[in-house]
Amino acid sequence: MTGGPVIDAHHHVWDLAVRPQPWIGGAALAPLARTFRYGELARQARESGVVGTVVVQTVCVPEETPELLALASGRPLLAGVVGWTDLTAPDVADALAALRELPGGERLVGIRHQVQEEADPRWLLRPEVLRGLAAVADSGLAYDLVVRPRQLPAAAEAAARLPELTFVLDHLGKPPVATGALGPWADDLRRLAALPNTAAKLSGLVTEAAPGRWRPEHLAPYAGAALDAFGPRRLLFGSDWPVCTLEAGYREVLDLARELTAALSPAERRAVFHDNAVRAYRLRPAAGAV
Repeated sequence: MTGGPVIDAHHHVWDLAVRPQPWIGGAALAPLARTFRYGELARQARESGVVGTVVVQTVCVPEETPELLALASGRPLLAGVVGWTDLTAPDVADALAALRELPGGERLVGIRHQVQEEADPRWLLRPEVLRGLAAVADSGLAYDLVVRPRQLPAAAEAAARLPELTFVLDHLGKPPVATGALGPWADDLRRLAALPNTAAKLSGLVTEAAPGRWRPEHLAPYAGAALDAFGPRRLLFGSDWPVCTLEAGYREVLDLARELTAALSPAERRAVFHDNAVRAYRLRPAAGAV
C-alpha cells in the first residue's frame, strides 16, 4: 500500500438506464455520457491502496440517495454516502430520519445540494436554507459545499452562523486554475478556513485546469493556498471519479495529490489521505476495511 491507507472522500456513480444526468451536456463532457458503476471504481481503488470511499450525490432528486444507500449496504469499501434532501422543506428533519431508516442508512454521512447552480450567490443564507442546515447538524451529518468562487463569502457566513455543523468544501471551491489567478478566490478561501468547523477536499482540480495543464506545477499554487489556509488536519483527498477521467485516470489523480503534498510529514499525509475523512464524516472504523 504505497504511501499508506487511503480514503477516497469524493467520487460519484451513475446508471443512465436508471436516471439521466442533466448536467452532462456538450462536447467537452461527452466522455461522461455513459454508465459508471461502483464495481469499476472499486477495482481501481483497491489497486491504488484505497481502504474506503465516500460516494457523493450528483442530482437533486429524492430517489438517488436511497439508491446510493442501498449500494453501500453490504459493501465494506463504500464507507459513506453524501446524499441529497430538500433543505428548504419544512420537514427536512423527518426526511433525514427516514433516510437513516433505509437499507444502508447507517452509511449516510453528509448532505449536499448543487449550490453552484443557484443564481443567487447568497442562497446558503436564505432563512429556509439555514433552517435546513441546522437540521443537518442536529442529525449528526456533515454538509458538503459545492460552490463557485463567487459563492465562497456566503459559505463562510453560513458556517459562522452554524458552528455546530461541519462544512466540507468540495474541490477547493473550484479555483480559477485555467486562468492562473489566485485572488479573490484565495482570500475568500482563507476566510472560510478561519472557521474551525470547516474542511476542504483536495479534489476536482484536474478539470478546473486548462485542458492538458493539470500537472503539479500548474496546480501547486492552489494546493499550497489550501494547505496554508486549512492546514493538513482539515484537508481531505478525493478523486472526483469519474469526472476526473476527462483529464486523468484514477491512479494519476491519486499520484498527483501525493506529489502536491510531498512536503508534509508522514503523519500529516496520513491525515490528508485517511484520518481527516474519518473525522469529518464520522466514518465507522470497520467501514474502511477492504
